[in-house]
Order: sequence, then structure tokens, then C-alpha cells
Amino acid sequence: MKRKRTPTHPAVNEPRPRRRIHEEAAGKLPDVAGCPRCGISYRKGRWSAKPAPVGAYERVCPACTRVATDDPGGILHVGGAFVAEHRDELLGLLRHVEERERKGHPLKRIMAVQDEDGGFAVTVTDAKLVESFGRALHKAYEGTFEHPPTEAAPERFVRARWTRDHASGGRGASA
Repeated sequence: MKRKRTPTHPAVNEPRPRRRIHEEAAGKLPDVAGCPRCGISYRKGRWSAKPAPVGAYERVCPACTRVATDDPGGILHVGGAFVAEHRDELLGLLRHVEERERKGHPLKRIMAVQDEDGGFAVTVTDAKLVESFGRALHKAYEGTFEHPPTEAAPERFVRARWTRDHASGGRGASA
């Protein structure tokens, strides 16, 4: 089924960009490959959470490559007075969102959590995961989520910020 753009879409008369194909220097990846570090597999043009069969071609996945080279896809800065009191709750929510996202997209991962003045920073492998985290925090605890629009391009780096200074309000907040 071919999707159509609405007549009011700003790019209605432009052709859609070609889909990104996972390519290596020597060409496309083999039909079935597995990442030796995390155990996910590459099948039919995409990475999936299913383990690779025995004897499959070994290739390090893009997420493990990002972790090894310390090349994040995005950073979410979480800060404010509320964060100091509810740090563990906020990190639990972010881990839950990561787990949910990884079921459908195994390349979306948290790389590191670093403490900062008045909060912490979460480094991730995928720019879209930053947006998912910010929306989940805003939905659960309100606050302010500042972020640029994200694109699906893998080279796009996103830096976003979620802050909350007041202690009352939000469905997940405790009084």
C-alpha cells in the first residue's frame, strides 16, 4: 500500500527520499548475521531481537559500534529541584521506556547515565529514543521538555532537556 502525502504537506510535490539500506564497505550485509556482543540478529534487511542461528555470519551491530566508539545518537539532560528528590523513580521510568522501545527496535539503547549539577544526563544510541524519553517524563511528571525536531537519519545527533523545579503536580509525583 503506497502512502500519499496530504495536499497541505509542505513537500507534497517532492519525491520521497530513498530508504536507507544497511551497507558495509564491501556491500550489503549477508542475509542472516548476528552481533557477537549483544546477540541480536540481522534478517531480511533489519536488526531484530531474535537470536541468530548457529553458524550465522558475525557482524557487530550499529548500537554496539556506537557504544564501543563512544558515538551517541543523543543526550537527554534531566534537571531541576524535582530531580534530586526523585532520581531513582525517573531513572526507572527511563529504563522501562528503553525496554519497551527495544522490543521493536533493538538498536535503541541507553549508553550511559552521568550525574550533573542538579540532575543527570542520559546518553543513548538513537536520536528518537531521546524524544521518547522526554515525552514519557512529560506525561508522567509534567515539567518542561525542550527538544529540536528529530529525523530518522542515523548521523543526526539530538540534545534535549527535561526540567521540573516545582515539587507538586504530575501524576507520578509524590507529595
